[in-house]
Amino acid sequence: MNTWIVLLAAGSGSRLAAASGGAKKQFLDAGGSPVFWRSAQALARCAGVSGIVFVFPPDELDAAREAVDTLDASAPLGLDRRVVHGGARRQDSLENALSALPRECTHVLVHDAARCFVTPDVAARVLEALRSGAKAVIPAVPVKDTVKQVDAQGVVVATPERASLRAVQTPQGVELEALRAGFALARRENLTVTDDAGLVEALGLPVSVVEGSEANVKITTPEDLRLLAPARVPAALPRVGFGYDVHRYASEAEADAPNARPMVLGCAPIPGAPRVLAHSDGDVLLHALADALLGCLCLGDIGQHFPDTDPSLSGAASSVLVAEILARFAPAGLALVHVDLTVVAQVPKVGPHREHIRRNVAGLLGLAPERVNVKATTEEKLGFTGRKQGIKAYATATAVETGAPRAD
Repeated sequence: MNTWIVLLAAGSGSRLAAASGGAKKQFLDAGGSPVFWRSAQALARCAGVSGIVFVFPPDELDAAREAVDTLDASAPLGLDRRVVHGGARRQDSLENALSALPRECTHVLVHDAARCFVTPDVAARVLEALRSGAKAVIPAVPVKDTVKQVDAQGVVVATPERASLRAVQTPQGVELEALRAGFALARRENLTVTDDAGLVEALGLPVSVVEGSEANVKITTPEDLRLLAPARVPAALPRVGFGYDVHRYASEAEADAPNARPMVLGCAPIPGAPRVLAHSDGDVLLHALADALLGCLCLGDIGQHFPDTDPSLSGAASSVLVAEILARFAPAGLALVHVDLTVVAQVPKVGPHREHIRRNVAGLLGLAPERVNVKATTEEKLGFTGRKQGIKAYATATAVETGAPRAD
């Protein structure tokens, strides 16, 4: 499954125009970055996403493309990205985005940029349902208020049963083949739909529902602008987690063993380096980082959550494990602000790869590169690393409390 995000940020924002001084809501400030970028950062932290297509108003396309380039340079998403213009209707904007997708894309997560409070765990639930075979998936929350159906004269004509009602959110996940078929039907029958799954519904295919989040609100009315104001919270209390990991190098006799992995450090392949013996992909640096993140959360160590006895984790990408741990920060009321990483090895030389590793880790964590430090050292030919028998890594992670833990 190859999944891309489609971030719809092409709306006119007419209901907010007076309150926002004419600025479109997707470009408003949301804690130091535009609303659309905050949405992109959250979804980019969801493991299993390959790229993102931004959809902007045609008259602001050039300025928005430049803004994306600038933002990604300072805080990389770590994803392939494309920028296209929107259309007159939501479905027109989505269809424009589909034309920019690579051939290998099989599924899309379509998200309203104005839902900038989305968290990676909502997207992860949508992705999991798609992996299980669903053609279309929507996140939703139960409707709290009684809903009345009212006619043109303002008279109640029906009261739907509240228990069966759901308020639908984004990102909505759709199999690309089904979505293209839905567009073909919409053109033949001149259909207009208000959400992306509606195109699949029109084909008569089932749409699965997964748990959304009460916090995943959409900036729509002037009253919603207060949600973008900086929250007044007590002085943030820091938490520091420490991590350590070690991997042995494969001997000549072990070079072809099933668990002898090509060396990867911080998602960066290290050509010509010794192979490491490991159950997962053997990224010693990300394993140390994972333990440091778990230290901030007070949730034990990586072995408790991803044991090396689990056959499903054989060869698993360590970036996926880190992303799953990072997704627990927001619900715990924590924000990661800094990591410091050290590789200890006689071989290979890590220096030439340092900046590549740094940018990879920054993108994975959603941090600016200046908040990630990577360094390397030897042990002067002492110990097992000095004898070129293995490699080890240390990591510290610093997080601050953002307030009360969130229920989602």
